[in-house]
Amino acid sequence: MIRILLADDHVLFREGLKQILGKHRDLRVVDEAGSGTEAMEKILNGRYDVIILDISMPGRSGLDILGEIRTHHPDLPVLILSMHPEEQYAVRVLRAGAAGYLTKESAAAELITAIRKVAAGGRYISPAVAERLAEAMEHGAERAPHQLLSNREDQVMRMLASGKSLREIADDLFLSEKTITTYRARILEKMKLRNNVELTHYAITHKLLDSSRP
Repeated sequence: MIRILLADDHVLFREGLKQILGKHRDLRVVDEAGSGTEAMEKILNGRYDVIILDISMPGRSGLDILGEIRTHHPDLPVLILSMHPEEQYAVRVLRAGAAGYLTKESAAAELITAIRKVAAGGRYISPAVAERLAEAMEHGAERAPHQLLSNREDQVMRMLASGKSLREIADDLFLSEKTITTYRARILEKMKLRNNVELTHYAITHKLLDSSRP
């Protein structure tokens, strides 16, 4: 039996996924979490074979949680299941220690295959992600400016580029507006950009924003 913790802030999505996984005798969702903080509390106190983790959750992002899991439970496989296309996050999360990356648009059969593979100690990546990883290794010395950002800086950068204000970002991440201002300055410096307009243009050009959002 593969014991699964499902961490996603959308209740309806969790319910739908539980129904899909419940059709397989070797898979069982034994616990759920609706935020990154709740997920980490349960991981520290529970026993699971696989964590299915969303990247975009209120407060602490999936990337934050992934880093902490790697610290406390380095052998616990984490499968990222995200609404974001592979080109936006896959290479970053795999470098951060995820065992696999799938979009929420993936077929149910692919998800089942991925869970079983990471539970057995393997890694699951699609052919497209494998190609991107190969390119990243080949051109490691020529990393794009946004790839120089830390996970938190990357998160703030995408929120700025999507048009959110400093106050909105601070509220979403449970940080002070001063802290977000510091992040913004650091991001612009690292990416050699001057303002939010240039940042948004960069994000659009490099397909870093979710095209499904208005």
